[in-house]
Amino acid sequence: MDSKSKFCILVCYQNPSRLLFTLKKHIILLFICLCGIVQAQNSFTILDGKDKAVVPFKMINNLIVIPVEINGVSMSFLLDSGVNKPILFSLNPNDSLMIEQKERIELRGLGAGNTITAVKARSNSFRIKNIQKLNLELYIILDKEINMSTRLGIPIHGIVGYDVFKDFIVEINYNTEKIKFYKPENYEYNSCRKCSDLPLTFKNNKPYIDVKVAIEDNAAPDIPVKLLIDSGGSDALWLFEDTEQRITVPDKNFEDFLGRGLSGSIYGTRSRVKKFDVGGFLFENAKVAFPDSTAITYVKNFKERNGSIGGEILKRFIVIFDYTNEKIRLRKSKYFSLPFRYNMSGIELQHNGMRVIQEIKSRNNSIQTNYGRPTNLGEFSVVFEHYNKFSLVKAYEIAEIRKGSPAEKSGLKEGDIIISINGRNVDTYSLSKVTGMLEGQEDKKMRLKVMRGDIELKFEFRLKEVL
Repeated sequence: MDSKSKFCILVCYQNPSRLLFTLKKHIILLFICLCGIVQAQNSFTILDGKDKAVVPFKMINNLIVIPVEINGVSMSFLLDSGVNKPILFSLNPNDSLMIEQKERIELRGLGAGNTITAVKARSNSFRIKNIQKLNLELYIILDKEINMSTRLGIPIHGIVGYDVFKDFIVEINYNTEKIKFYKPENYEYNSCRKCSDLPLTFKNNKPYIDVKVAIEDNAAPDIPVKLLIDSGGSDALWLFEDTEQRITVPDKNFEDFLGRGLSGSIYGTRSRVKKFDVGGFLFENAKVAFPDSTAITYVKNFKERNGSIGGEILKRFIVIFDYTNEKIRLRKSKYFSLPFRYNMSGIELQHNGMRVIQEIKSRNNSIQTNYGRPTNLGEFSVVFEHYNKFSLVKAYEIAEIRKGSPAEKSGLKEGDIIISINGRNVDTYSLSKVTGMLEGQEDKKMRLKVMRGDIELKFEFRLKEVL
């Protein structure tokens, strides 16, 4: 022991009050350190110590897809402001995800079906680029029917919302497809005359905003509605019918499949609201869906809620979520003035594995292509005798077809596999690109070649504006 250490011990021994003070000081410091560790585990933190983290995302069908890591395994999640707890689904047998502290629970969501069984897992490491939380609780859904990957065309393993939004001020820029996460304690708002700051209210950790709509012709937007801000919904608006509040389905409407919730498929009526006012930003003829009452029984437990505002509205703004101060800031994005268009073909596609094609090459080098049924095998290519080539390509299946739509009237059916659209083979394109091929100007002629079982069929129809 050196002389300096001896001196410190001697001084403390000779002055008991100072010894007591020193011990108290170290206990307080230890307590502060332990609190900091607990806080770091229970909150998302920026790993490099900076005040801001930037995360790129993909915008697919108005939804935000971000890269995540759970316990070191790379995945893709939707950033969904409408969910309370992270939900993991679509696990493959090859996903080597280590999960501890599990217990079974029952979940209920949108849809007319029953509850679904999930596993609650605690103490998970969750990372989004360079922001991380070391002790995240999430729900794992084992039902293989809960699968968003087929409808979006890329692997989607789950959704995350409140846990991320509550720890940061989150700026979502749909123009650049980037999200900025700021530490709330160091964030300062810029002066912005073209912005609108609106208060948020919360129920079950979900954000709600008060807006106004006009449903009938020549009316001012004077019907007040409270809407869930739902970045995990691709539609523009959902409204729940309520005659007392004058929320009724317009005369011009059509029945349609609206989507799938945790508790089953959701059907309802689609139409347009004449005007929609959010923070002084006015939209006309915005798309709206009125889900069947059986599909929203669970969410109507919050009686003040009148519906949702989804991705097709949110993408028209640069959005700043500030859960700390309970407000949201909106500023126009480049998508603000886009028209609200319904699917004019009536076709909803999904990615359904792969399909086999056979190319028969003759001695004069001409090529004949034969198409087969979809398969779930991986991509491969085999050449026999330099003349017959078999390969697997993407299979795009008609998942839903709107009754009375141009596609349905032409004879197309659910389950048909689309081979080409207007002479362009679709097997090399993404799902969003193929969906885009089915859109266009009204009265545009569409020529589709499809496989129905083992039979190749051709159909023609013209796009028709809905409503």
